[in-house]
Amino acid sequence: MALRIDHAACTLCLRCIEECPYGALAQLEDRIAVGEACTFCGLCVEICPVAAISIEAKETERAEAGRGAVLVYGEHHEGRLHHVVFELIGKGAELATTLRCPLEVVVAGHGLPDVCAQLAGLAVDTVHLVEHPALAQYRDGPFGRTLAHLIGELRPAIVLAGATGRGRSLMPRVAVLCRTGLTADCTGLEIESETGDLLQTRPAFGGNVMATIVTRRHRPQMATVRPKVMTPPERKGTARPRVRRWAVPSELTASRTQVLARQAGDQGPVNIAEADVLVAGGRGLGGPEGFKPLAELAALLGGELAASRAVVDAGWVPYERQVGQTGKTVQPRLYVAVGISGAVQHRAGMQSSETIVAINSDPDAPIFQFADYGIVGDHREVLPALIERLRAARAAEGAEDE
Repeated sequence: MALRIDHAACTLCLRCIEECPYGALAQLEDRIAVGEACTFCGLCVEICPVAAISIEAKETERAEAGRGAVLVYGEHHEGRLHHVVFELIGKGAELATTLRCPLEVVVAGHGLPDVCAQLAGLAVDTVHLVEHPALAQYRDGPFGRTLAHLIGELRPAIVLAGATGRGRSLMPRVAVLCRTGLTADCTGLEIESETGDLLQTRPAFGGNVMATIVTRRHRPQMATVRPKVMTPPERKGTARPRVRRWAVPSELTASRTQVLARQAGDQGPVNIAEADVLVAGGRGLGGPEGFKPLAELAALLGGELAASRAVVDAGWVPYERQVGQTGKTVQPRLYVAVGISGAVQHRAGMQSSETIVAINSDPDAPIFQFADYGIVGDHREVLPALIERLRAARAAEGAEDE
């Protein structure tokens, strides 16, 4: 594969040099020179106004060369990978298959356990491991510069990270250092068939529309994805990815901040993002008293109580139980929505639930359009009936056990 420039046709407008995401082109006297940093992404071919640039390669060679790897940032806590990493690996494997490129994971820290054991049986080709004493405790500066340095060395086509507290703090810094864009809080990722670019879908304008964002002229294409939006893959076998260890230049780890001590805080309420069953209430319940039967139903189902934003804003339920675009993204086995209309903002936080049951007095409520089961009725009549049936069922089970 080679990047060819027709110097006779070239007008030296320098657009290719200005737009090259890898800085691989330079003006050499009266012509454009191609450097080793070129990844044959094809951007210069597209923007050349006189069609003086071309890529010479067979189709098979072009496919094998790919467009760089799909790189997942392996966020971890004391060596244990965050569950969003596995969700990103599942989606990343799909993207990598479409682009015919490798799927890789980068993990930074110090004194890490065997990370590859956690990735055994997954479609990860390589784990890039960076260990340094300065990376033992997370800090934006050292981690951001280290990750940006690795991206510069690896030149991936796509970088994915979780939209966690750390991810939302780290990835904008990395994007600036890499001089590229970042789409935050994505709910969908696909490859555009015509160009191979990443289509990044996220809620916009307060969740009233779903916007699809494309990074045409810069690389890598970077996106963060909210936890529980993507589905983690199933493990196939016990094969482990290969490991590539990297040394960190000392100037990357320097920091004006120092972690003096760590103290575990009060864990507080349960994390609804980890619950298998959620019973959520909305404004249709009429007031905080409407959540008493919901809590009873949640307890009978072995689940947790959740709520919509309108309920949290009204002060009926604390924020940590909010589901939706501005709350938690959840993916339980069972999601029971009571008195919730199903606006796009709420749907963005729970649409990946395995089974959705909706209870609403309005037969035209949007939630019925995507619920698996729907009950049209007054919650003050429906909930007591459900609770009574569940209690009877539990009592019958107990009698059989005796």
